Amino acid sequence: MKKDQLFTRRRVLIAGAGAVGAAGTAAALGLGGGDEAAAPHTLPAAGPQARPALKPSAYRLQPLTGYGPPRSTPGRTVVRHEPFLRMSGRGRTMVLTFDDGPDPRYTPHILDTLAEYDVRATFFVCGEQADWNRDLLGRMADEGHVVGNHTWSHPLLTRLTRSRIRSEMERTSDVIEEAYGERPQWFRAPYGAWNRAAFQLGAELGMEPLAWTVDTLDWTTPGTRTIVHRVEEGAAPGVVVLSHDAGGDRSQSVRALKDYLPQLLDSGYHMTVPTRRYA
Repeated sequence: MKKDQLFTRRRVLIAGAGAVGAAGTAAALGLGGGDEAAAPHTLPAAGPQARPALKPSAYRLQPLTGYGPPRSTPGRTVVRHEPFLRMSGRGRTMVLTFDDGPDPRYTPHILDTLAEYDVRATFFVCGEQADWNRDLLGRMADEGHVVGNHTWSHPLLTRLTRSRIRSEMERTSDVIEEAYGERPQWFRAPYGAWNRAAFQLGAELGMEPLAWTVDTLDWTTPGTRTIVHRVEEGAAPGVVVLSHDAGGDRSQSVRALKDYLPQLLDSGYHMTVPTRRYA
């Protein structure tokens, strides 16, 4: 770069900052903000820059995604031998997850309840459902929820070939990326049936395996009160709650969420979403 160009840029910087000293101070503050963004419990050191802090809420922890998903997955994903069953976090945090959707009959009601209490959740979607209901994935992205991969057609992975498992995962990740805005970072095996291929292929596609701690068994339609009781009895720091928003009549699941969510919040629990730790 020529000397006169450097001099011109310096004059512009001085004029914009007001003085050389002020410009230096502003630069120092800018670096400080970057360091804070990379601190633990916000974003990984290798990740993208943090988004502006959300308005504090007594009922919500700020998730990794902020108001929208990050546009890239930094680092590499380790091949694990078992799924995560719970999440670590500060205080009395819990993770709510919903499988098999989205379903236009039930998912919007669940999203409405979560929005009412300013809470975020994780939705493990099936590709064939997501493909028909892309608008609901768009709403999940807009409202800060996490969308995970639950295969295309909800098969038993332990009975499939490696190539078929990859197809089930990859097709679903493609639809999620198109409708949600990023490829999923979490994967859940249908029926909780994991095998070596599922762990390996999930990692190759940039996904971590997440299971659950508390199973509401809502797919058996045991009654709204029973579902509520199972969630409240299983509530504890770090637990992951499994419910469903599709795959059958999920009206009990919808009503149960309206009941147990405010009770958990009043008891001091915070609903959050899973965060990644990259290698």
